[in-house]
This record gives sequence, C-alpha cells and structure tokens, in this order.
Amino acid sequence: MCAADGGTLVWRGCGLRVIHAAEEAGFPAFYRVVWEAHVAEFSDLQAAERQRCMEAVALVERVLRERLQPTKVNLAALGNLVPHLHWHVVARFDWDSHFPAPIWAPPQRAA
Repeated sequence: MCAADGGTLVWRGCGLRVIHAAEEAGFPAFYRVVWEAHVAEFSDLQAAERQRCMEAVALVERVLRERLQPTKVNLAALGNLVPHLHWHVVARFDWDSHFPAPIWAPPQRAA
C-alpha cells in the first residue's frame, strides 16, 4: 500500500486515496480508502485526520448506496497482513456468493 496504489485509483487528495480493488473476484464493488502516510493504526492519526479519513469512508459508502443500491455496505479496517491504515468499503448484494457472511468467510453458494 506504500509503494503502489493497490488497485485502480479513483481519487487522491487530502492525504488519502480511494481505490477500486478489482482483484477481489466476485465482489465488483470493493473499494479501499487508504491513508497515504504509512501509519498502522487509526489512533496514530491526529483528531482532524481521523475525521477526514472517516468522512472519506462515509462518502464512498454513500456513493455506493446511491449508485448501486446494494443490500448492505460492509466496512472493515483489519490490517493484519498489511499494517498500513486502510478501510475496506464493500457494497454487498444478496446474490453474492458469500452473502450474508463476510467476504472473507467460506462461500455460502456458488458464484
């Protein structure tokens, strides 16, 4: 996440970027909000930075809801394998192979 965009760049500015994570097969509306500076945890940010980050996450969620009308939008900030602050914003649909389970759970049905 430090050396490359990590997906198709949608927007960059104000110390963060939004990417479409096309490598997440089966989840066509999988986006990430990535903090540009290398920090591992949300609490590493100053209060104003935390607010800016969450405003970006909320904006991506709102656009997905307005444009795609998903069944649900999932938000996650794990960073276990990639210790660089980023949020997953994933529009979910009742037809996806894992719904209603998390996208990282075993599939519920064939894709």
